[in-house]
Amino acid sequence: KMRDYTEKKETCGTICLKYLLFIFNFFFWLAGGAVMAVGAWTLVEKSDYISLLSSSTYSATAYILVVAGVVVMVTGILGCCATFKERRNLLRVYFILLLCIFLLEIIAGILAYIYYQQLSMELKQNLKNTMTQKYRKEGEESVTSAVDKLQQEFKCCGSNNYTDWADSQWIKSSEASGRKVPDSCCKTITDLCGRRDHPSNIYKESGCITKLENFIQEHLKIIGAVGISIACVQIFGMIFTCCLYRSLKAEPY
Repeated sequence: KMRDYTEKKETCGTICLKYLLFIFNFFFWLAGGAVMAVGAWTLVEKSDYISLLSSSTYSATAYILVVAGVVVMVTGILGCCATFKERRNLLRVYFILLLCIFLLEIIAGILAYIYYQQLSMELKQNLKNTMTQKYRKEGEESVTSAVDKLQQEFKCCGSNNYTDWADSQWIKSSEASGRKVPDSCCKTITDLCGRRDHPSNIYKESGCITKLENFIQEHLKIIGAVGISIACVQIFGMIFTCCLYRSLKAEPY
C-alpha cells in the first residue's frame, strides 16, 4: 500500500510538472515571438540611423534578439514534445537550448547596457564628422538618407546646431548650389530652401545629437529590458525541466 501511494504521488507530481512545463512553453513561445519582433523592428524600422553610428553594437544587440527569438519559438515546440512524450533525451536537448537562449539574451542585455553608457561619447566624437564628411558623398547614400530623415523627423539641423554644416564638404562644393544647410533642415522643404538660414525657415537653434542620443537610448532600454526579462523567466523553465527529468528518471519502466 505504501509503495502504491508513493508511485501514485510520484505520478501526480509528474503530471503537475508536465502541465506546468506545457503552460510555461506556451507563454515562452509567445515571448519568443515578442523578442524576435523587437529585434526585427529595431533593424527594419530604425535601421536608417544605424549608419550614423560608428559602432555596430546597437545592431548587434538587435540581431542577437532576432536569433534568440527564432530559437525560443523552435525550443518552445520541442519543449511541448519533450513534455508530453516524456522523453528524457528530448528534455536534455530542451534544457541545453534553454541555457543557450538564456546566455544569448543576457549577452544582449549586457551589450545594450554597456552601449547605453558609451553612446553619448560616441555621438559627440563622431556624429558631426559623419554628417559633414559623408553627406551627399558617392557611396554614402545610406548616411545621406539617414541625415535627411533625422533632421526632418526630429526637427533639428546639424549635430550641435546649423553652423556645423559650414564644415561640410558638400556645402563648400558647387554641387550645393549656394545652400548654407541641406534642404532637410527646412521647416517646409522646397528645392534650394537651404540657401536661407533664417530661423523662420530652418531649425536653427536645435541640434540633432541630443535627440538621436535620447532616441537610441530609449530603444536600448527596450532591448535590454526584453532580453533580461525573458532570460529571468527562463530560469523557471529550467527548474521545471530539471524537476520533470528527475521525476521521469525515478519512475519504474
